[in-house]
Amino acid sequence: MLKGLTLLLLLCVVNWSWAQNIGVTKLRNETSRNIVKAADTAYYNWKQGGMYNFNLSQSSLSNWAAGGDNFNMSINSYFNYFAYYQKPRQSWDNNFDANLGFVQSTSLGGRKNDDRVDLLSKYGYRMDTTGMWYLSALFNFRSQIFDGYSFSGTNSTFTSSFFSPAYMIISAGLDYKPNTKFSLFFSPLTSRTTLLLNTKLSNLGSYGVPKGDKIYKETGLFVTINYNNVIATNITYKGRADFFSNYYEKPENINLYMTNMFIFKINKNFSVNYSLDLIYDDKIKNFGPNKSSPGLQLKSIIGVGFFKNLQVKKVVLQPKV
Repeated sequence: MLKGLTLLLLLCVVNWSWAQNIGVTKLRNETSRNIVKAADTAYYNWKQGGMYNFNLSQSSLSNWAAGGDNFNMSINSYFNYFAYYQKPRQSWDNNFDANLGFVQSTSLGGRKNDDRVDLLSKYGYRMDTTGMWYLSALFNFRSQIFDGYSFSGTNSTFTSSFFSPAYMIISAGLDYKPNTKFSLFFSPLTSRTTLLLNTKLSNLGSYGVPKGDKIYKETGLFVTINYNNVIATNITYKGRADFFSNYYEKPENINLYMTNMFIFKINKNFSVNYSLDLIYDDKIKNFGPNKSSPGLQLKSIIGVGFFKNLQVKKVVLQPKV
């Protein structure tokens, strides 16, 4: 009888110990396993980066029978910086471009050949499940830094300055972004403002601004196309085309602003760069025999020089739990 009770007690102790071991093991596994966050705690991030290049060319002649300038030097630079913000249904793209160029020669003296600052900011809210269509608002500002002159022989004429002209666009519409390389923004309601703050240019009525005024506002349709891609080995293309039509004044005359840049990389730090800009504005009538007709403006620059991609930084922030 005593042996039977002892055996029964021993079996109860073993069974209790085994059950306790299973409970501890299960608790340890539960506390150490990875926690999978739900989709509603998706991260958001900033992506920042850019590029810059610097081109320099120089020539000099001495006792050169074929003739030419004794000295000629050209400097051109380009700087780009971008900051992109993304969430599952939101995007905010910010892009800043700056160009500056200078030419110095014995016969012509010193003058600039490139001068532009351009800020583009676009916020969008995704409308569909494909992630391609956004309801967006856009802001764009474009001007220059230094005074500009047109030259005829040794004569020069003052033509532009900082904020003279400057162009400002505020727009709301649809943005189609099938991938990170291409976007097409369409707006049926856009405000375009031309600023001409220099009094001398304002009194001349330059750049389509009425004489004596410094601000000219237009309302119309606006389309902008952006494309940035590596189109071949060591060849990068970055382009943008803006189209604007004034609803109330000759809507058939479309204003065009287009920039194109090709970068042919030689190695890590040097490249050949080619840029082509086109502008057509029906209200800028400085061309033709009598300097009274609109015309297509072109600017083409090619150079070899230093090239550097700014380090791309991606800041990923998890929301607080």
